This record gives sequence, structure tokens and C-alpha cells, in this order.
Amino acid sequence: KIFGQKQSPLIAYYRLFSPDLEIDWCTKLERNFRKRRQSALAKPNKMPLKPKEDVPEKVLKQAKRNAEKKKINKKLITGEKKRKVADKKAYYKRGKKYELKYKKMAESNARNLKKARAKGNFFVPAEPKVAVVTRIRGIIGLHPKIRKILQLLRLRQINNTTFVKINGATEKMLRLVEPFIMYGYPSIETVRNLLFKRGYCKVNGQRTRMVDNRIIKRALGKYGIICIDDVVDQIFTCGKYFKEVNNFLWPIKLSNPKGGFSEKLLHFNEGGEAGQRGEEINAMLKKMI
Repeated sequence: KIFGQKQSPLIAYYRLFSPDLEIDWCTKLERNFRKRRQSALAKPNKMPLKPKEDVPEKVLKQAKRNAEKKKINKKLITGEKKRKVADKKAYYKRGKKYELKYKKMAESNARNLKKARAKGNFFVPAEPKVAVVTRIRGIIGLHPKIRKILQLLRLRQINNTTFVKINGATEKMLRLVEPFIMYGYPSIETVRNLLFKRGYCKVNGQRTRMVDNRIIKRALGKYGIICIDDVVDQIFTCGKYFKEVNNFLWPIKLSNPKGGFSEKLLHFNEGGEAGQRGEEINAMLKKMI
């Protein structure tokens, strides 16, 4: 301490070599030293700038072209994102609409059945318009006519499955090939499972998995069919564009049922697998999907 005050190390250092220096003068020296030190630390070491070189015109043009491409790509990506969001909303609305439609159909049938029973009558629902057909036997010993019918039904392999519109001509064809096929009337759940789990479509003559609604929209958009729910509805209700949708679908390839077939050579009414089995086809197809 000097004169009752604390002495800084720097002032003590100055007075060590110059004892005659006054305290105020030493304080000024210390202050100036600290300022110079702070300013030196604040200024970063700047590297000397290189002289600017002339950029070739080719490089400038390429940079300009890349910037324009980047701008266009950005607009395209933004538009694609907006389109995807709009499509998702449309798919969701259509799915909800069809779900409500099938629910009303089931409720109407149940209501009519209840009314008929209350009056002691019978309620006969509308005849099904679509059948699902599965081939269960091979080609050994086939008559040429039977083989041709199976080709027309697009059943070229064992366990191939297709949807067929029921009319006079197709009923006769199905009866002729009954020993080689099994068929019945699919429920909405069966149609959905077949298309969602085993569904393939025809794109440029190639068997293509239906993994995206854009594939359906590209092929059937001109008919107002843009998603898988539209395809299911056309098949189940035998809609206006059933023929176009059915031709778009590839024949469905199924596995053998869990537990195997009981007897392929006998008719379903005799305890076998062949022939018409009505709504019982849904339980069998559930084992084969």
C-alpha cells in the first residue's frame, strides 16, 4: 500500500525502476497500457487481399444458367408439394364417401330383412353382379374348348383369380368350366384385401405393383378414377367402367389355402372345392391371400 491505498502490480513495477514517479502518473501509464492491449486484441489479423482476377465469360454464363435452373426447380418442387397435398385430401374424401355408401347399403338390407320378418315374409336381396373366379386345376387332359374358355377368363395358371361380370354369356362359360374353377360372390372386405395385398396392374403391357395412386390416375384418370378406392368401388358395384378397370388389373396370383384343398375333383356340394359356392368363397379366399 502507498499512502493507505492499494497498489497495482504494474504501478509497483514502474516505481521499482523509477521511485520518484508520482502515483497519478503511474496510474495514467497503466491506463494507456491497458487501452493499447485491448485495441490490439480487438483487431483480428487481416490477411492481405489478393488482387481480383478476371472471371472467364464461360464461368459467368454457367453460373447464371445454374441459378435459373435452381429457381425453376424450386418452383416445380413447390408446385409438386401442393399437388400432393391436394391429391391426399381428394383420396381421403373419396374413401370416406365410399365407406358411408357401403354402410348405408348394409343398413338398408338389414332394415328390409327386419321388416319382412316382422310381417312374416321373406326378403330377397338384389342378385350379385360380379363373381370372383379362381382356377384350381391344371392343364392335363383339358378339352380345347375348356382351355379356350379359361383363356378368355384370363385364368392361365393354377390359383389365378379374376373378377367376372355376371350375365347370360359368362354364366354359361362358368358352368362349362366348373370342374376346373371355384367361384362365388365377393364381399367388400374380400375385394379390398385382394387389391390391397395382391393387386397388380398393367402398365405398358408389364405387370406392375399398385404402390401409388398416381399409377391409377395416369391410366384411368380420363374415366374419373384416381385412387384405389375408386377401383374397389367399380369392381364391387360393377360400375360404369367395370370393363376398363378389370382390363387394367392383372390376374391376381394367390397361394394355396392354409391347410390345403380338401378334394379338387368333387363339387362343392359334394364336399369338394370345385364349382359355385356363393358367399362361402370369401372364407376360402381369406386363407389364400
